[in-house]
Amino acid sequence: MKARSRVLLGLDVVTLLVMAAATYMVFIYAPVERTMGLVQKVFYFHVAAGWTGMLGFLAAVVAGIAYLATRKSSWDLVGLGAIEIGLVFALINIITGSIWARPIWNTWWTWDPRLTTATIMELVYAAYLMLRQGIEDPERRARFGAVYAIVGFISVPLTFFSIRIYRTIHPVVIGGGDPTVSGSFSMTPAMGATFGVALVAFSFLFASLLWHRIRLGQLGAQVEQLKLKLMH
Repeated sequence: MKARSRVLLGLDVVTLLVMAAATYMVFIYAPVERTMGLVQKVFYFHVAAGWTGMLGFLAAVVAGIAYLATRKSSWDLVGLGAIEIGLVFALINIITGSIWARPIWNTWWTWDPRLTTATIMELVYAAYLMLRQGIEDPERRARFGAVYAIVGFISVPLTFFSIRIYRTIHPVVIGGGDPTVSGSFSMTPAMGATFGVALVAFSFLFASLLWHRIRLGQLGAQVEQLKLKLMH
């Protein structure tokens, strides 16, 4: 396997720096929200994690289309890695949302449209990982994964727009117009800047993790090839 390239090393360094900057801005630079207090700072990680999860699922769609067009196994590896990372960050989004909800809604969980659709989305992609494990033929597995990633993406915009389509207690902080919803607040310029940096930081983190996951998958494929040679 090739050593880590300078580009990947540079990406890792930039990711580390921008994540450190985002953490500093969240806990030091951004003001404490007057009504919710310190718990509001979960918002930055909560939304950024959700954004990263959706980036992963979108990347899987692109990889799925590319695989169906080219039949190159490398695209299947990209799609698999993107969904694995997306699942982790979507779960982080749900967990941090519960942490934020407890003092604001006085409950860890409620079957609100946003929480319900987010759970469905998580289950849809968890099923992807389980179902593809039952397919032994690599080509059929890759084809199934590509089609599933494309069709399963329907759950992503449904989750994103659920708080704008249905009546919900979940706040719409970005572009929201209902200040009476529990947890709603108006962002100050400092909050907006912090939010933007957090999104950029998590985007870099996603790119770095995906690249490393692809390298790990390539190493796994090489190991499998060596096993086959030894068996024959």
